[in-house]
Amino acid sequence: MADYAKIKQELEGIAVEDHPALVKQKSRDFYWYSPLLKAELDHVSADLVVSPANEEEVIRTLKVAFAHGVPVTARGGGTGNYGQAMPLSGGIVLNLINMNRIKEIKPGRVISEPGIIMAELDRQTKAHSGQELRFHPSTAQTATLGGFIAGGSGGVGSITWGGLRDLGNILRLRVVTMEAEPRVLELSAWDLQKVSHAYGTNGIITEIEMPLAPAYDWVDVIVGYDTFMEAVRFADGLTHRNGILLKEVAPIAAPIPYDYFTRHKPFLKEGQSVVVLMVAPHSMEPFVAYAEKMKGDIRFRSDRVESMKGIPHAYELAWNHTTLRALKVDPAITYLQVQYPGPDHVAKVDTMTRLFGDEVIGHLEFLKFDGQIQCSGLPLVRFTSKERLEEIIRLHEENGCPVFNPHRYTLEEGGMKQTDEVQLAFKKETDPKGLLNPGKMIAWDNPDFDFKAGKNYLFPGLMAAER
Repeated sequence: MADYAKIKQELEGIAVEDHPALVKQKSRDFYWYSPLLKAELDHVSADLVVSPANEEEVIRTLKVAFAHGVPVTARGGGTGNYGQAMPLSGGIVLNLINMNRIKEIKPGRVISEPGIIMAELDRQTKAHSGQELRFHPSTAQTATLGGFIAGGSGGVGSITWGGLRDLGNILRLRVVTMEAEPRVLELSAWDLQKVSHAYGTNGIITEIEMPLAPAYDWVDVIVGYDTFMEAVRFADGLTHRNGILLKEVAPIAAPIPYDYFTRHKPFLKEGQSVVVLMVAPHSMEPFVAYAEKMKGDIRFRSDRVESMKGIPHAYELAWNHTTLRALKVDPAITYLQVQYPGPDHVAKVDTMTRLFGDEVIGHLEFLKFDGQIQCSGLPLVRFTSKERLEEIIRLHEENGCPVFNPHRYTLEEGGMKQTDEVQLAFKKETDPKGLLNPGKMIAWDNPDFDFKAGKNYLFPGLMAAER
């Protein structure tokens, strides 16, 4: 057992918290979106929360933790959904929220610390020079930039810019290693793949350089259709109109909008499926022309309401906020993350919609993938049992729709379904004792794990913590 009294002494001058209730609070994310993860991870807690104010304090903390053999799990705003920032082996939660300074804003780029809240970063870059991040998650009001890079994949804006791991969507990262003498590495271009979407398993991000795009006063729009597939076909057609600038395109099936979007309810029609959109102001006239041609029922426009007070942003109806709004009303709901590879993505969605009916309720996000328009899904699932959930996943995959399982806490099971050799090699170099966010990278803990066997991976440290 580590000597935390001595560790605290050695970290003197750095903000440290060991009150059990506060430590447990900072050991949590939105893992409870999944009934399976809720059961598996409910007991997880760190021993200490350390909140460094700068890179030098990060280096000091990692050096002390390494000397004591104590695990370190990086945390931003705690808005992840898969236990990414939960310390499966206890130890230290490295809370980076105080490292939130913007260092420089230039044409087309910004340099900042990892703990800045993304909406705040956009506010500052917009005020400075009319610029904003290319994309952000639906949790932009509470998510940190570093957390998004370590745990996210894309979001609001991906319809134009693709995903986080697309070359050019992150420009540079500074990363501190977990060694006896921590090193500071600068990564750019292809090397960014080593730590982007690695859950902080192979380095702590201390500085980020991101590209910026022109900022607009995006218009939130909701268009209604009698059936989900009409909404999907409208969305697909719209995203192929090259001249209309969009930031968000999300077809969402009834009964989700009317039942769960409570603040927008006065604008919605019961039984209608909708497309939730963000449109650049200068594109509104051509957008309306296209919506009318496609017989869309424009239910809401943020540029036509008296006040947006009390009405959430359109993006807070989309991505995983759709799931959150459903869960607030019906706790028996959960969700999946599905890819519908193009070019026949619309046909694949149609097949799945017919197959599951009301048990799996449609919610798509249109995005650019390898330069092509396609859609991914965050459908809501009426949860009955673990076995049925596994069967729903199997049926999606048999129909050519891969599922990135949000009911797993490991990198591989939730995403790649295989070892990421680049990230594994980098971990061997930067975290020789395996102390950074242990239990999240199967390839490190169990190199012989067979991803095709269909078994769940249960991290040994987690089993030990349960006893």
